[in-house]
Amino acid sequence: MDKITIRSDRDSDYVFQYKGEDVTLKARSILSIADGLNHVVLPTCAMKIANNLIIIKDDVKKKAE
Repeated sequence: MDKITIRSDRDSDYVFQYKGEDVTLKARSILSIADGLNHVVLPTCAMKIANNLIIIKDDVKKKAE
């Protein structure tokens, strides 16, 4: 993939790494990355992937038993 778009459906900011640096995706915003996923690290969260669009959802929460 050459170009990807990341969209946040979250009510809070989402922090991920791009080329070793922290990047903040603001709540309910969109950003594009020109060189695809080669340098992107996305922390665990619920997400949907459709073609070159990644939709960031809420954090995955482990239920306490």
